[in-house]
Amino acid sequence: MNTTLKKQESMKKQVSVAFMVCGLLFTVCLIVANLVEQKLIQIGPIEATAGLLIFPISYILNDIIAEVWGYKKARLIIWCGFAMNFFAVAIFQLSIWAPGSVNFTHQAEFGLIFGNTLRIAAASFVAFLCGSFLNAMVMSKMKILQKGRGFSLRAVVSTMVGEGVDSLIFFTLAFYGVIPTPALIILILTQTGMKTGYEIIILPVTNFVVKKVKKIEGVDVYDKGLSYNPFKLAEL
Repeated sequence: MNTTLKKQESMKKQVSVAFMVCGLLFTVCLIVANLVEQKLIQIGPIEATAGLLIFPISYILNDIIAEVWGYKKARLIIWCGFAMNFFAVAIFQLSIWAPGSVNFTHQAEFGLIFGNTLRIAAASFVAFLCGSFLNAMVMSKMKILQKGRGFSLRAVVSTMVGEGVDSLIFFTLAFYGVIPTPALIILILTQTGMKTGYEIIILPVTNFVVKKVKKIEGVDVYDKGLSYNPFKLAEL
């Protein structure tokens, strides 16, 4: 085996610490967001869910992964995040169903915090997959069109598209018929606007992280000739 092939084999076996950290943070953000989503908070005149405090970070991490390592790696992380989130929800449900000890006197409160309804959980899963894959795809395609320039623009546009679709699907599936349609539309638009605003505010940090990671990793992937099929997991 020549030197080049040996180097390629060695690189395949290496684990990128930066990629691993981004993937772990992405998954943690999803699980924590599901837990705190049930609390309503007040931001000035606007009422929102506490998930707004952390969920947009998952889209920022999605941007970073798609920008640095490309759509294939973003696809891998999205499915890993989905699987871990599903696993966490399953464990929460099993914990609720398990008989409580006579010394445990907070079963109702425990169930209230960890027991998302099936409708809300299903809406969350579908919305997450659609929004995350669209976010990564828009980032990837815009990077090619812009020839690598204008990261800030594609970060904002991809977040607006991803968060918009995420909010549209989640709130429609979870609350259609429960709250009036005009209020539902306002909620979707408000959540999308606030999450996109979050992305804009934190853009300087995102830009810094992207530049730093590219320099450290020596990687800057362009997804030319790539299939954006979210189910092609074999292509890593």
